[in-house]
Amino acid sequence: MTMAFWMVLVAALIPYFTVAVSKYRPDYDNAAPRAQAERSGGARQRAWWAHLNAFEAFPPFAAGVIIAHMTGASPVLVDGLAVAFVLLRVLYAVLYVTDRPTARSLVWTAAFGCVVGLFVVAALG
Repeated sequence: MTMAFWMVLVAALIPYFTVAVSKYRPDYDNAAPRAQAERSGGARQRAWWAHLNAFEAFPPFAAGVIIAHMTGASPVLVDGLAVAFVLLRVLYAVLYVTDRPTARSLVWTAAFGCVVGLFVVAALG
């Protein structure tokens, strides 16, 4: 299994770490966790939003990795882009929770660039 495929697994787990930040609280409401997350405010609410965004970012990333592999793209480039994507998405979550919107947007753009890069290397593969 390639490093890029391992990064697909790591990227799939990121939303579960961010939601843990949102839900870890003594008054956690398991009957209505999503409503509670939206009402929570502050870092917990931003962690919830980072959780949702991580789910949105995952499908194009996973597709990019799979398609790049299927087309025989350079494993070094695919692995590099996949690792960069995951590192940027972890940083993105940290910046989201700590309320740094400008830096967060720049990191989001860089991570999205990695996804585009995966499709480009697949097309050139």
